[in-house]
Amino acid sequence: MFFSSNHIYAVTGAGSGIGKSIAESLALRGGKVLALDIFFDEEAYDQERIIKYVCDVSSEASVTAAFANLQEKIQSSKDGLILKGLVNCAGIVLEKPLVETTVEDVDRILGVNLKGPILCTKAAVLHVQSRIDDYDEAVTPRLKIVNIASELAHLGRENYSIYCATKGGIISLTRSWARELAPQGILVNAVAPGPTDTPMLQSETNYLAWKETAEGIPLGRIGQPQDIASVVCLLLLPSEANFMTGSVVDVNGGAAMY
Repeated sequence: MFFSSNHIYAVTGAGSGIGKSIAESLALRGGKVLALDIFFDEEAYDQERIIKYVCDVSSEASVTAAFANLQEKIQSSKDGLILKGLVNCAGIVLEKPLVETTVEDVDRILGVNLKGPILCTKAAVLHVQSRIDDYDEAVTPRLKIVNIASELAHLGRENYSIYCATKGGIISLTRSWARELAPQGILVNAVAPGPTDTPMLQSETNYLAWKETAEGIPLGRIGQPQDIASVVCLLLLPSEANFMTGSVVDVNGGAAMY
């Protein structure tokens, strides 16, 4: 699976975990990546195809600045650089009983997990609309968007209600945007990972139990970031998955089947 070297993909949450694996996978397959996160390790990304940009997806000003930076890079490029994909992967988790959850907790989780994808998707769509002449009318789709949800959007979990609600919201946004943006040649799908071995999962109290027993997962193991990245890459390929929009792809080892 290979991407064109003049296609660029914006990936949020690309500083670690699933987002980092997605960014690296896209670059390895020949695409260019605008990697967005609030923090990057100094040694992260020495690949020529990956551009790091510090961005707080919960801030409209920060997202606007990131896409203005992208616009500048596209305008100054000599190889006809064009935005072809967005992956909304940035997310944070909250493990707390409802009665202990504060308004500040809710605002923080909603800000990153829901407001972030809304701001980034709006910015990406506006970018495409502003540069519509860059896109060949005979080549569709113009843009592919992949939102990272969670199996918990389907299942729910005690002490994770706010997180689960945001991931359920991601699925609703995916379906709504798929209908709204299809006439513009924009496809919107979601990937819903099961437990995946990332720093986020490692922060949860049941991480070791999941890793050691893989309870409830028919394939007998928790996921690895690359398991998710490979599916995202398939959805983003210009030559593949072009009759899919509004879909939710569950990547969870069989833990939740719909």
